[in-house]
Amino acid sequence: AAPVRWRPWRFRMSNELWGSPTARDGLLYVSSFEVHALDIATGRRQFKTRDVAWLTEVAGGRLLASDGPSLRALGADDGTEYWSVAPEGWIYSLAVDRGTVVTGIRGGGVQAVEVTTGERLWGIDGAQTDFETADTGPVIAHGTVYTRADDRLYALEARTGAELWSHPVGDASATGGVPVRLRSGPDTVYVSAGTRLFALDAADGTERWRFDAPAALLCPPTPGPSRRGSPTGVWVVDYLGTVYALDAGDGTERWRIATEPRNSPEPVLVADGLVHLAAGSAVYTLDAVHGTPCWRFGTGGPVVGSPVVAAGRVHFGSEDHCLYTLDAVTGRLSWKLEMGGAITGTPAVAGGMLFACSQDRCVYALDAGRGTRQSSRSS
Repeated sequence: AAPVRWRPWRFRMSNELWGSPTARDGLLYVSSFEVHALDIATGRRQFKTRDVAWLTEVAGGRLLASDGPSLRALGADDGTEYWSVAPEGWIYSLAVDRGTVVTGIRGGGVQAVEVTTGERLWGIDGAQTDFETADTGPVIAHGTVYTRADDRLYALEARTGAELWSHPVGDASATGGVPVRLRSGPDTVYVSAGTRLFALDAADGTERWRFDAPAALLCPPTPGPSRRGSPTGVWVVDYLGTVYALDAGDGTERWRIATEPRNSPEPVLVADGLVHLAAGSAVYTLDAVHGTPCWRFGTGGPVVGSPVVAAGRVHFGSEDHCLYTLDAVTGRLSWKLEMGGAITGTPAVAGGMLFACSQDRCVYALDAGRGTRQSSRSS
């Protein structure tokens, strides 16, 4: 719900901002060495963490934060520290689902703890060490943890670590030296592994189909409906910027269309029968059913993060220091706002407000429809 009485605001930090803001239950969480929780309606800071936090997640009333050597849980509304643990190794990734926190540990480790108590649930070694960054760690979804080891993708029971199944996806050389990325649904797991896209049964790992692209896929696939009442599909883009639309049932290619080269790990966004993606210094929108180009909007610098769609508008930021809002159907510019630095990460939308972080050390809260801004605060 929209906040009761609010006006656009700006909050200036003492240090640089990074990553994407997270809006949840009336608070906006942003990272600037520490995690800062700002009131969405007023911009007043409610609390900040005492220690540096490179990785954060908000779930189940808890703010999970890690500086690498430790993992701690704070009250998401007031910053009260509930527990702190020191895992066996350096945490490089953090994810949470259904009360389980799973961490990627440098050197091939995967560890899981209980979100309410910090109790260690299980840990394994031998996971992949080719890519150890915040967005390439173990994935947890629907009560299952997915991790790659050697040339196989493993599905583990989230609470016990017991192996449910595994499926060969190829080692680092076979996958073209790019990370394996996936999107898990309740019934199907879609996996991008080099130039291949696999559709696996979520229950037992049986391969339903695979698709071979001519170039490496750097991002996870996006499953979903083409538009209301039509068959479901899967969309993915390779590093050359070619977008592929596949039938979700058998992997048959419906269409493909070229945009421009992109190195982004961000998946395409499918909403209201349209496919949106950032490639280079532009945002492209295609018809999800036929692949027909709808519009292209170019900016003065590379687009940062992923576009966000809400209430018929597309919001995104660019390294040209501007935040843009376009009509999702026509691509017509609704408004843009120049900031003092490049946008960091993907904007967030909540209650008719748009939030963005900039390298000018400011967090901006704007009217999503008009882009107006007023007042300012400092850390």
